[in-house]
Amino acid sequence: MRKAILALLAAGCIMPVLTPAQAQDKTVNMKVSLWVPPAHPLVPATQAWAADIEKVSGGSIKMSVFPSEQLGKAFDHYDMARDGIADITYVNPGYQPGRFPIVAAGQLPFVFSDGKKGTLALNEWYQKYAKTEMKDTKLCFAFIHDPGSLHGKKKIVVPGDLNGVKVRPAQSTIGEMVKLFGGTNVQASAPESRDAIERGVADEIAFPWGSIFLFGIDKVVKYHIDVPLYSTVFTYNINLAKYNSMSPAQKKIIDDHCTAEWASKVTDPWVDFEANGRTKMKALPDHEVYKLTPEQLAEWKKGVQPLNAAWAAAVKKTGGDADAIDADLKAMLKKHDAGL
Repeated sequence: MRKAILALLAAGCIMPVLTPAQAQDKTVNMKVSLWVPPAHPLVPATQAWAADIEKVSGGSIKMSVFPSEQLGKAFDHYDMARDGIADITYVNPGYQPGRFPIVAAGQLPFVFSDGKKGTLALNEWYQKYAKTEMKDTKLCFAFIHDPGSLHGKKKIVVPGDLNGVKVRPAQSTIGEMVKLFGGTNVQASAPESRDAIERGVADEIAFPWGSIFLFGIDKVVKYHIDVPLYSTVFTYNINLAKYNSMSPAQKKIIDDHCTAEWASKVTDPWVDFEANGRTKMKALPDHEVYKLTPEQLAEWKKGVQPLNAAWAAAVKKTGGDADAIDADLKAMLKKHDAGL
């Protein structure tokens, strides 16, 4: 008997160790939908994230990444996650004005100075609020791109220069800024933006620097304000039914890949890409990249103050404590040295 027990123990020592996910879990296939093109740095970074999930799960979680709006339009990506058209989606909450009032705080002008630090601050701040505001999906993580600016056919220096100008805003809050200063908003997703400017439907665009080149918008604009005017908030959202169908071990693997560290791994290459676009633009002889004077910048900051008040009113309308939420965000900006 003793020999038999020792033999079994010895056999156990040389057998491969199986994780719970490898040993007993059914295979889960997940579709990840992105609306940016394959050349966008977010795509390979997301593919690496998905590959790590598959590896850690021992192949029980298989992910396929679909870029370029293959599964649906950019504007629809939150509902695609909610409805299961895709299992994980890349969402721009600002594409649907008023629907997500809390996270819109991250889209106010002159909030973030840095994309990497800003992502850490935003993600830590929004995790608790997403449980209410995005309750029909599971938030994986939230992030921003490196701050963008205004680019266009006309040189814009002070807010009044936007009067009568047609602008494609990056998100709903910038759209409100445009209206505040007398401009007209032109709705177009990122992939549609060059065409809108080329056809004269829009004169200016709020956009991050590197993506100006990625989407070919550099061919149709000339003037660029050198100031961190705004950032756009993005989220990765997971279909609840798919997440809830997973085993505890598989859920833990997903949760372990929805951390601040993974948010940085997925988005830092994009932040670097956008920041490098600013340097690239400055080197082009046929483009004018210009700074604002302290007086001009002060005029912009004063001019956008009604947007902060409107944000607070929208949050209060849904029952949120705008003052507490704003204080939380400011605390995170200070903690991560991410404020402007």
